[in-house]
Amino acid sequence: MRAYLIDSGTASGVRLTDVPEPKPKPDEALIGVEAFSLNHGELPKLGFFPEGTTGGWDSAGRVIQPAADGSGPPAGTRVVGWVFGGAWAEQRVVPTLNLGTLPDGIDAEQASTLPVAAGTALRALRALGAVLGRRVLITGATGGVGRFAVQLARRAGAYVVVLVSSVAKGDELLRIGADEVVTEVSQLSSPVYGVIENMGGETLVDAWNHLAPRGALVSVGYVSAQPAVFPPYSTVGPSKSLVSITLPFPVHPVETLAEDFSYLAKLVAAGALQTPIVWRGDWGQLPEAIELLASRRLSGKAVLRVG
Repeated sequence: MRAYLIDSGTASGVRLTDVPEPKPKPDEALIGVEAFSLNHGELPKLGFFPEGTTGGWDSAGRVIQPAADGSGPPAGTRVVGWVFGGAWAEQRVVPTLNLGTLPDGIDAEQASTLPVAAGTALRALRALGAVLGRRVLITGATGGVGRFAVQLARRAGAYVVVLVSSVAKGDELLRIGADEVVTEVSQLSSPVYGVIENMGGETLVDAWNHLAPRGALVSVGYVSAQPAVFPPYSTVGPSKSLVSITLPFPVHPVETLAEDFSYLAKLVAAGALQTPIVWRGDWGQLPEAIELLASRRLSGKAVLRVG
């Protein structure tokens, strides 16, 4: 089969080549990949994937070979899944605990945007707790996680404030559920109960300083790559929380990614959740998509079709 391997000797950091077909473990299904989406954290130059391995987290397709232990969906089922690596290929293996099923009304391209971006947004909101009637700030809101977080926070009953680099970029976010747009944290008219924080650095510190007592900031990304320096005593005073989450570890132990992905896919199929696809291409265009994402010329999700 064909797959992209991480290759630091190329300009894009990837190389398309022939590789052996993956061999599933008993609790893994073999998936025929039909589409995958890109996330900022996957960029080859960041070094998250070892040299010579296949990159990629998010993919959607069909089950070719079901898990040998009997868990998970049968052959032919349309699915969406997440694993740390292996998505940029014609086939991949996915543990059944990370494999959601797809209803009618959602295609593979839409589904491939869900695992990291929508899954992170969903779990970040759960970490905030009840947000009904409460002010929630979402930073870096034009990205994939941010756009899903806006919609899910609105669905949960929050008053949604978005931080963007320009007012013009906030127009679309207002259409999908944001109540208020700011371009600086200092523009907040009052403290917020919760923050879903994507930027890191100075933005993280400013958002922390605008949290209401007993509020929580959930850190889900670090796009700025700048250190966050807290002034003396800014972390001393009324009780509030900085929470770190990561997709593989649920807020509550009973949750599985399979259940989360299936739930999100149902929302998309029902028209209750929009997938923020801003760029589509054939998977032969992966180097181009990587360059666009690395240069921050994409606000939203890039999706590539396989085959």
